[in-house]
Amino acid sequence: MQRTAGIHHISAMVNDAQRNIDFYAGVLGLRLVKKTINFDRPEVYHLYFGNESGHPGTVITFFPWAKQLKGRIGMGQVGVTSYSIPKGSVPFWESRLGKFGVKFISSTRFGEKYLKFNDPDGLQLELTERDEGPMNTWNFGGVQAEHAIKGFSGAILISAQPHKTTDVLENTLGLECIGQEDEFLRFKSEGHLGNTIDIQLNPSVRGLMGAGTIHHIAWRAKDEEELLRWRLLLQDKGYNPTEIRDRNYFKAVYFHEEGGVLFEIATDPPGFAVDEPADELGRKLMLPSWLESKREELEETLPPVNVRVLEGDNKKGF
Repeated sequence: MQRTAGIHHISAMVNDAQRNIDFYAGVLGLRLVKKTINFDRPEVYHLYFGNESGHPGTVITFFPWAKQLKGRIGMGQVGVTSYSIPKGSVPFWESRLGKFGVKFISSTRFGEKYLKFNDPDGLQLELTERDEGPMNTWNFGGVQAEHAIKGFSGAILISAQPHKTTDVLENTLGLECIGQEDEFLRFKSEGHLGNTIDIQLNPSVRGLMGAGTIHHIAWRAKDEEELLRWRLLLQDKGYNPTEIRDRNYFKAVYFHEEGGVLFEIATDPPGFAVDEPADELGRKLMLPSWLESKREELEETLPPVNVRVLEGDNKKGF
């Protein structure tokens, strides 16, 4: 049986691009590894944040569009994005979130302590300490590598049909159910990052897509050959996957699982250094070849943004 190693990336919708960069790079210390556009809506940025290289299992992406209506987190969506931090880092992050006025609460799930908070658009995030997974070597602002977010620990899915979502996680994607605690059912993949998925079992409101909600969650495929096998498997199981789509930094197929969550399966290669040097990731607006002729027009349409160290960290950005 094919098994995904875990989460490849998570994509969300927000309103303001600069505010988004200030929070995920400035406050959380993630690296902006790619500044490009939504291939389906070129007037909207597509921003990618991750570890130093944007390794699969670390990347959260955003479609920031000022005109989109506020969404509502609920059934048929990823409800919470969970991040992994190094052991002993909770006091640092409590202090840092407090310094930037980010309200947080502590909770425990499956024996792990979580710091739970929202981003400026209302996306629900949490941090938990984990030994597994490589350290993130990226240093930015007040976040040094010893405390830096490693990548995803996992996510909470809010399914309209939890038993159906359980089935696809176990019998299609190859995750293992490792236990139930209160209102959550936990699944684990074999990767070191993005490897725990919790399904929320208690009822919720129906999710409404819009700013402040997750658009989709993507699972890892080793390469395009494996992606082809995933697509055939999904067809055989009646999930009606899309054709394979070239997203420049990976190839992907999409499908809705029966609990309503939009799933994607994406290849690990070629990665984010395919069109710019690794030490310059995120500095320049990168466009697919078919839109390069419209660069000047797009750069005039898109709002100006930059990665900057926030005032509380007292350093200059770029």
